[in-house]
Amino acid sequence: MRTISHLLLAAVAIIAVVCTAAAAAPRTMDDWSPIENTDDPHIQELGQWAVSEENKKVLKMALTFSKVTSGEQKDIAGVEYRRLHIDASRYDVISSYTAVVIEQVDTRKLVSFWGNQSCLRLRATTDRPKLRLC
Repeated sequence: MRTISHLLLAAVAIIAVVCTAAAAAPRTMDDWSPIENTDDPHIQELGQWAVSEENKKVLKMALTFSKVTSGEQKDIAGVEYRRLHIDASRYDVISSYTAVVIEQVDTRKLVSFWGNQSCLRLRATTDRPKLRLC
């Protein structure tokens, strides 16, 4: 009887440890939630910063930031990850880009930046039309 009690107690302890570890597991890279307000000045500034950082890598064909159109975010252990969908232009052609930015209290890092060019569209502005790739 005593052996069964010890085994039962050990089993309960193991189950408790496993359940606690599963509940405390960090979020994975797939756990993105939408950014509710992409018009937030901080989000727009972060998108502008991402374009500026990308321009430092590609000096010959600099992009001009237009706006952040949408995005997703997540927090893993106090580190903010943001995936921003950005409109930016080069030679009056507006294209859509995606940037992944890591942001901490005093630090930012551009993890990746790529173009999403699957369609072609003309956008009229007050001074002249702009071609849009999206």
